[in-house]
Amino acid sequence: MKIRKAVFPVAGLGTRFLPATKATPKEMLPLVDKPLIQYVVEEAITAGITEIIMVTGRNKNAIEDHFDRSVELELLLKGKGATDLLNLTRKITDMCDISYIRQKEPKGLGHAILRAKNLVGNEPFAVLLGDDIIYSTGKPGIAQLTDVFDKKQAPVIAVEKVPMENISAYGVIDYKTTEEGVEITALVEKPPADEAPSDLAIIGRYILTPEIFEYIERTEPDAKGEIQLTTALNAMLGSSSMFACQFAGTRYDAGDKLGFLKATVEFALRRDDLGADFRKYLKGLSL
Repeated sequence: MKIRKAVFPVAGLGTRFLPATKATPKEMLPLVDKPLIQYVVEEAITAGITEIIMVTGRNKNAIEDHFDRSVELELLLKGKGATDLLNLTRKITDMCDISYIRQKEPKGLGHAILRAKNLVGNEPFAVLLGDDIIYSTGKPGIAQLTDVFDKKQAPVIAVEKVPMENISAYGVIDYKTTEEGVEITALVEKPPADEAPSDLAIIGRYILTPEIFEYIERTEPDAKGEIQLTTALNAMLGSSSMFACQFAGTRYDAGDKLGFLKATVEFALRRDDLGADFRKYLKGLSL
């Protein structure tokens, strides 16, 4: 079955970017001249996804406004003859159909995905986290996962090799390599380095089947009161195969200040309109 729908959990408080995120959603922080969330939505659309489900929270109205029409702005741009900018704003609005549902409490990724159950229905779906920006010169990151799903018809999780000194910040997979591919045998949430089953960390891209909702509903909250997706996926392993996709491309942890800065510099350097001058500026720095 073709993946038509994608869930975007965007209800997080963005505490790592305070005070910038006190009144502005972290997903709306600009990466050069586009908000983070737009890059991820464009990735999904390029992969053929036609319906976006945003799981939002309080103070996230700016996300809805960004993908909605702004009649006043359009009239202003039209009056000024700024056709290029007018077309740019309309393109954002016309990208795809977007639905919104609230996660009223910060109860974890599993709970956020569960909020989308009725909108997803009984079909496989993608999950994309806005903190992870994937740059690829070939297929978009999520499209690489859908390719695996098309062959296996089973859940697929994006993974990336991470230095062991950083592994405790991630969910980590244990796995076996077979003729079928990289098959996941267990998932561990943020293990200490000496207990991590591998150096393959879970990255914010998933293809899930609707059965996951049943397992999330059975999952008990952890010590922080959060329902972890990793726990539900582990339980699901008993009745379903699950595969890892070590995607081709560069992943930026835009939820981290240093990762965000790296993404900003590298995306700017790739731009035809900015790259040359920005590179010259960076080479001339003597800080």
